[in-house]
Amino acid sequence: MTLKTFEQGITAICLLAFAALLLAQEPALEPLGPELEGFPYPYPVKYLPLSMEGRQVQMAYMDVPPENNANGKTALLLHGRNFGGYYWANTIRFLAGEGYRVVVPDQIGFGKSSKPDIGLSFHAGADHTRQLLDQLGVEKVALIAHSMGSMFGTRFVLMHPQRVDRLVLEGPIGLEDYRLKVPYASKDELAREAAAVTRDGLNRFYRGYFVEWKPEYQVFADVAWRWTLGPKAGELARVAAHTYQMAYEQPVVYELPRIQARTLLIGGDKDRSAIGRNRVAPEVRDSLGRFTELIPATAKSMPDARGVVLEGVGHIPHLESPGRFQDLLKEFL
Repeated sequence: MTLKTFEQGITAICLLAFAALLLAQEPALEPLGPELEGFPYPYPVKYLPLSMEGRQVQMAYMDVPPENNANGKTALLLHGRNFGGYYWANTIRFLAGEGYRVVVPDQIGFGKSSKPDIGLSFHAGADHTRQLLDQLGVEKVALIAHSMGSMFGTRFVLMHPQRVDRLVLEGPIGLEDYRLKVPYASKDELAREAAAVTRDGLNRFYRGYFVEWKPEYQVFADVAWRWTLGPKAGELARVAAHTYQMAYEQPVVYELPRIQARTLLIGGDKDRSAIGRNRVAPEVRDSLGRFTELIPATAKSMPDARGVVLEGVGHIPHLESPGRFQDLLKEFL
């Protein structure tokens, strides 16, 4: 063994030891219950009792009053598939500061709401949202929806057009029919895949939502991982399968031209999100989630819509470029 080889070996051992030390110093993540017990939301959480297929469930929501100069209007924020209402914190603060009452539900199957192992639908979610607004005495809203929440929002405005004054679809999943390119997968298959997820895999997945990763984004991957450590991880994997199939089997793209409400579509030019991207060949994957094409084409197909694509932004503009996102909201609303 040469001196150079020996030194290289010592260096490698030192690097491995340093990596092991960092790993040992990383704080252990505590398991989370199915309704995010122990995970704080940015504002107080209340619950609306509901019934689904003969069983009692509850919808969690935040109802945030305006901070000052109340304008008498309400903003309704709908979350995406891999999040709960907590990731709207900066948008809630902004809208409340602009005088809006802000209502932020977690749909059934998500966040702090119940997670029944039953089929889910955008129609049911829209009706649950309607029941929540009725309970709160809210007649009309400015509806702001992100990612798969845009499919909930689309269904809501189609079912209750008189209750939506303005519609904002951010990073909108559902501008294409995924069934045309993504092969079908059964709930059992999807649940097995969800149950087999690793922490590294979740980290890579959530990093893919952003152009520039920041430490404060790690909480999203950590929440997803902490769910897998909890006592009902298997049940949550089944619920994840239900939420996937809902987006896959219940397209809204063909009904978007029926929306009469004034609409703003916002996306990032670096976003390529799509249902089932991991289930197709690379050449098919490249044809999915082309938001730089989907957003202007969708806006053109709608009666009263405008599309904006933000440069250098990924799937979540309200987190990655909050200033530009909020400026667009202020101008539009």
